[in-house]
Amino acid sequence: MSQPRVPQIFAGKRRDARAARTEAMASREGAANWLYEELQRDVLERLDFMRFEPARALVTGHSAEGLAAQLRARGSEVATLPSPDEEQPIAGAPFDLIISHARLDTVNDLPGALLHLRNALAPGGLAIAQFPGAGSLNALRQVMLAADGERPAARLHPQIDDRAAAALMQRAGFAKQVVDTHRMTVRYRSLDRLVGDLREQALTSVLVSPAPYVGKAGLARAEAAFEAIKDEEGKVAETFQILTLTGWR
Repeated sequence: MSQPRVPQIFAGKRRDARAARTEAMASREGAANWLYEELQRDVLERLDFMRFEPARALVTGHSAEGLAAQLRARGSEVATLPSPDEEQPIAGAPFDLIISHARLDTVNDLPGALLHLRNALAPGGLAIAQFPGAGSLNALRQVMLAADGERPAARLHPQIDDRAAAALMQRAGFAKQVVDTHRMTVRYRSLDRLVGDLREQALTSVLVSPAPYVGKAGLARAEAAFEAIKDEEGKVAETFQILTLTGWR
């Protein structure tokens, strides 16, 4: 019996190109990196709370070296993979700790990626994966619906909620798993700055079927919609609902 084919929602080549472009941007003075700084802070706090001290660790995703340096300072041997292929077995295993930053939300075969993550852990090893989940980018979604008018296009990624993530962790065979969320709110004066922040942090679309070009008229509608939802201080609050998957082997 043939294996069911995994739906191709995300384009691997676009995903790799986005990651490469973002890494190049990271060296530019003033480039946005607040999402990864928050993920790094959160992971280190979790490890401190659990008193988990890994001998060998792997950090994947944008700005992986920043977190790797923190773990090395704590005595861990750390490898980094800024742009791995999560749908393939992980080289260099086993690891005591694997951290995935803002990557698993754009994987076509998420159940398979989680299984590879678990299989790359040493017995008793810990995996932590973080990415924006369901409830993120509500303001941008509203603005882009206004831009498209009567013919809305798929411009934002489908998002994973905590219940689905917990079921997938269990299916992947983790001995224990915890899924939780926390909200980040970032306020913007312009739509251009919001989109710029997403671009600089590898959060733009990598869908297989790119949405049609917005055009001048669509952009004007988007900017008008953005202006309409500004608060008294002239800013729009955008939400990033960070989903954290924690699993032990």
